Amino acid sequence: MRVVKVPWVLAACVLVAGGLLTAFAPKPYLGLPLLAASPLIAGALLSFRFAVFFACAPVAAAAGLDLYRERSMASLLVDVAVVGVIGALALLVNVLLERQGRRLADARDVAEAVQLAVLPQPATRVGPLAVAVGYTAAQAEARIGGDLFAVQDTAFGVRMIIGDVRGKGLQAIATVAVAIGAFRQEAEYAPNLSALAERMDDALSRDAGRSLEPGIAPEEFTTALLAEVSPEGDVLRLLNRGHPAPYLIHAGRLTRLDAAVPQLPLGMGLAEIGPSVGTGHPVTEVMPLPSGASLLMVTDGVTEARNREGVFYDPCRSRLFRARFDDPESLVRALTADVHRWTEGAQQDDMAILAVTRRDAESA
Repeated sequence: MRVVKVPWVLAACVLVAGGLLTAFAPKPYLGLPLLAASPLIAGALLSFRFAVFFACAPVAAAAGLDLYRERSMASLLVDVAVVGVIGALALLVNVLLERQGRRLADARDVAEAVQLAVLPQPATRVGPLAVAVGYTAAQAEARIGGDLFAVQDTAFGVRMIIGDVRGKGLQAIATVAVAIGAFRQEAEYAPNLSALAERMDDALSRDAGRSLEPGIAPEEFTTALLAEVSPEGDVLRLLNRGHPAPYLIHAGRLTRLDAAVPQLPLGMGLAEIGPSVGTGHPVTEVMPLPSGASLLMVTDGVTEARNREGVFYDPCRSRLFRARFDDPESLVRALTADVHRWTEGAQQDDMAILAVTRRDAESA
């Protein structure tokens, strides 16, 4: 049902105004355009039942008012025919819009199913970590985009990724599928995050190169943040490949964990480029993860969200993190709401959030 109060009132006011003009204006046909506009408004904005009412009511009003004004039978028939034809067109528009709406809903459901297949929701508890994710597409109707995340418990600890594929549309989704597949496969066997990043880079580079002419360098890439928490939960390792920095939240403090050495995104063939770009082997940063601490990872839909003055959202300056969060789920919800408040709902890019909190065995 697409019935809402404002269109209903608007259609009724236009109908009444048309009737009054037809009844009392110097020329009886002055109200005819408004009588004809009423079913068009109803057909475009209201349900079929209301559209039928507003298609029939102007016809009856035109006939009755023409008889009241003692207009000729020819004028009456012309007025009724004009309003009737427009009413019929309004009903046709209503049917077509309803059909299009059902098709759009089906397409959204398919897109959502694809999204869930490519990016399944991780368990709320993985190893020593409580886990929560949030995903908001820039276009609410799309429900799908190029951001990605995954959490996997391995023999090396809990390994995580959050990333952002360059580009939009089906090609971006295909790249997301390749990135997630490579992560799922290699996270089980790569001895460290550097090896994991190199294997993912190779997989993405090969996938991008398949659709290109020989000798043409691929232009697609994926920014990614790889994280690993030791099986005991006390050690955090990070490897940032051109992605927005994560944040560590502990004891009421929010700290941005900027990469000490900038790294190229995945999918650019770093293994073939070698140290000529000045990066050498990917650098993994190691730090303690205190009990109760949370690691917050986001895509640029968060850090590049702008308010009406064009100022970027900065979690470090937000009053949101003065509060304490008992679980990562409440943290994700609060951050999503805070970004929407900052942008006043005008979201410019897809937004993915991955938050994990270290939980000791006795607090599980």
